[in-house]
Amino acid sequence: MQQLYPEPGPVDQPTLIDLYAPPPEPAVRVNFVASLDGAGTLDGRSAGLSGPQDKRVFGILRMHCDALLVGAGTVRDEGYRALRLDEDRRRWRLEHGLSEYPTLVIVSGRADLDPAQPALADAPVRPIVVTTATADTDALPADIIRAGDEHVDLTAAVRQLRERGFAQILSEGGPTLFGYLTARGLVDELCLTVAPLLAGPGAGRITAGPPHDTPEHLTLRHALLADGQLLLRYGR
Repeated sequence: MQQLYPEPGPVDQPTLIDLYAPPPEPAVRVNFVASLDGAGTLDGRSAGLSGPQDKRVFGILRMHCDALLVGAGTVRDEGYRALRLDEDRRRWRLEHGLSEYPTLVIVSGRADLDPAQPALADAPVRPIVVTTATADTDALPADIIRAGDEHVDLTAAVRQLRERGFAQILSEGGPTLFGYLTARGLVDELCLTVAPLLAGPGAGRITAGPPHDTPEHLTLRHALLADGQLLLRYGR
C-alpha cells in the first residue's frame, strides 16, 4: 500500500492505523466502497466491490470506533454477523482505553428485526436498536433508544448515543441511512474506497433518500493506493 497524498510513501500497518485514527472531538464517520461509475453494490451487495486492502481498512475503522451504526436493511442484505474482532484488535482496543468490542447500533423505524439474527443473538456485547416511540421491541435482545414518533430522528439518536458515552460513531450504511445522516448535517467524515470496476447501469449509489438543499464540502485528508483501489479519507 502506498500513500499518494499528502506525503507520498509506503504505508505499513502501524502507519495505516494512525492514518485512520478518529478526530479528537466526537464524530460520525461513514465508510463505503463504490465502483468507478458510482455503483454502491454488485448483485445487491457491496462485497463484490471490496478487496483485501479495503477489508483491512474496514477492520481498522471498526477497531477505532465506539459504536457501529447500521440500518436494518443493511444488516439483512449484507448478512451481518455478530460484531466480533480478532484477538489482536481486541488487545489494541484495551491498550488504548477502549472497550474490548464496539457496540452494534441498528436503526429500524419499525423494529422489524429477527431476534435470532446473528448480529443480535450472538453479539459479544448487548446491541442497541434505534427506533420510534411506538415500535414494538419486546422480543429484541437489545437495549432500545427511542428517537422520533413516526420516523427515526437521527439527530436525537446521535445525541442519545453521545450521552451513553459513544463518542466515535462509525456508520457502514446503508445508502438510505447515509442520505439521512447527510441531510441532518451529521456526517463528519467519509472513508471511501473506489474500486477499479465499471459496474454498468442498474446499481444504486452509496447514498439514497430525499434530496437536501445544501451540498456539503469535505476536505481530502489522505489518499492511498492499493491493488488498483483508491482509499480516500475526507473530513469537515
